[in-house]
Amino acid sequence: MKKRYKLLGLLISLGILSACGKEVDDGSAVEVLPLEVELTVPEKAEVGDTVNMEALVTYGDEKVADADKVVYEVWEDGKKDDSVVIDSVNEKDGTYTAETSFDHDGLFHIQVHVDAKNLHTMPVKQVTIGEGAQVGDAEPSESHDHGHAEGFALHFVKPENAVSGKETEMMTHLEIDGQPLEKADVRYEVSSDVLGEKHLWIDADEVKPGEYNAVHLFEEAGTYTVKIHVENGESLHEHEEFTFDVK
Repeated sequence: MKKRYKLLGLLISLGILSACGKEVDDGSAVEVLPLEVELTVPEKAEVGDTVNMEALVTYGDEKVADADKVVYEVWEDGKKDDSVVIDSVNEKDGTYTAETSFDHDGLFHIQVHVDAKNLHTMPVKQVTIGEGAQVGDAEPSESHDHGHAEGFALHFVKPENAVSGKETEMMTHLEIDGQPLEKADVRYEVSSDVLGEKHLWIDADEVKPGEYNAVHLFEEAGTYTVKIHVENGESLHEHEEFTFDVK
């Protein structure tokens, strides 16, 4: 009788292993497809013209009609800290559209931020309005748009409704050549008049590919500056600076 039970147990174990082997060989459970976005904007437009923006979102060969979030960020060259965020319209066919216009000549950047399939991507393009930017027109911005390495992109999600005495989340998305920049060392350097000469250094954790988060409790209200430092051990050292308010 005991031998029969042992034989039955062995057959069941072999059946389970066989099923598991098929699932691994199939590969469907672990396959990760690229999230791609084709951003379409005009290269030039005139002051006051309606500028159409369109993003086609695909996941592998599938058009993504149910993205979690698609927004456009628009800013004038050298003034990223004054950027404007515009919600998109889901056309239900994988495309997400929006419109904007500009009231003066200049060089502007249009970036679309897409969250879908638990991934984030953020391609950017430029549009020249009227005569474009004139030499000496652009003023330095608080975001300090220095010359990034080719293909590098950084998006800091400014904390909204940050309150002193409560934990505040700081989130940054990183890309290189259109793909999430993974396994980077990301640190937030925080300074403010309320801190005096003291600078806070806060390490960020990668919570998903290319997304780096940190949580900090700000004890005092005030305007804070955060400089985001990014390194990846491959001679990449980037930084960008932003400001936000804590009430």
